[in-house]
Amino acid sequence: MVLDKEESVSLVSLQSREKPRGCAGCNGRIRDRFMLQALDRYWHEDCLKCACCDCRLGRLGSTLYTRANLILCRRDYLRLFGVTGNCAACSKLIPAFEMVMRARDNVYHLDCFACQLCRQRFCVGDRFFLKNNMILCQLDYEGGRLDGSAERQPQ
Repeated sequence: MVLDKEESVSLVSLQSREKPRGCAGCNGRIRDRFMLQALDRYWHEDCLKCACCDCRLGRLGSTLYTRANLILCRRDYLRLFGVTGNCAACSKLIPAFEMVMRARDNVYHLDCFACQLCRQRFCVGDRFFLKNNMILCQLDYEGGRLDGSAERQPQ
């Protein structure tokens, strides 16, 4: 098996005149109307599963991952082999499978991606600024409040 690879999964129809193929998962004959094709082999729909969580990979979508002789879903592949890092705002660990926000070389938890002075959370389309490695909203950036001393007036 390949050391580290992303593969596609295809649903293939077994032709009526075609002799049954062997399943790479259970070694039994595939007599079903449809079978999965992945990693250059054929599988029963129930036999192509993630080695960690046992989810059926034919149902999750059309991608599976292989590494260290394991067949994995995306989540488990990232959990086991993905790169983890620390949030630039709270310094806590960010698991490899978690959604993040990025600003230049900084990575943030979604909940931490907020103005670091007034704590205003950003929505899609909001402008933010990165100054001295701090995320700032437009008002705090334009006001030059990098020391946090001035109080912001409520809007």
